Amino acid sequence: MTQQRHTTVRRLMDQYGQTHAEEAGIRLRNTPAPLYQLLTLCVLFSVRIKADIAVAAARELFGAGLRTPRAMADSSWQDRVNALGRAHYRRYDESTATALGAGAELVLDRYRGDLRRLRDEADGDPGRVRELLREVPRIGPVGAAIFCREAQTVWPELCPAFDDRAREAAAELGLPSAPEALARLVDTEDLPRLAAALVRVELSKNSVDDLLKTA
Repeated sequence: MTQQRHTTVRRLMDQYGQTHAEEAGIRLRNTPAPLYQLLTLCVLFSVRIKADIAVAAARELFGAGLRTPRAMADSSWQDRVNALGRAHYRRYDESTATALGAGAELVLDRYRGDLRRLRDEADGDPGRVRELLREVPRIGPVGAAIFCREAQTVWPELCPAFDDRAREAAAELGLPSAPEALARLVDTEDLPRLAAALVRVELSKNSVDDLLKTA
């Protein structure tokens, strides 16, 4: 890596390299509860709402004990609406509460509460992982991409997971835009952080400009 790229990556990671899972308090591992919590976070991100509000909503749901598909399915619709409301998750609170309940039931019925069975069903195919994720109510291409981006170190077959927005940011910053080339810029365990940082910086063009000025 050239010195300029090294400096850009270091500044990028220092300033923007927190994953959404970390921000929501999810200690991501390849075990049922944190994988489901990540799925919940992706459902919350799958509408036009600010990222900080989606993260706050996840924290409220988890704080209310809704950390597993069984707990989510057993909660009342009103309990879910109330948790979302405390995070100011407006306009989408009622429909999202419905989607969360239905999604929990799907995970319980199809995967017996364990998303590792979704992984097994995909049989190592990242495209199939995304297809199966999109069967969860409210999860679309964006939500599936977020899940894969955040989970790529616990499900290594997803590596490297850089969506269009991350690759566009990389190109603007003078970094390679091909996923495999991007993956060589950091250690494997830092791939989710790099992907998250690129998405965060892309959301603010001023941030891209500022980073380039200081790199």
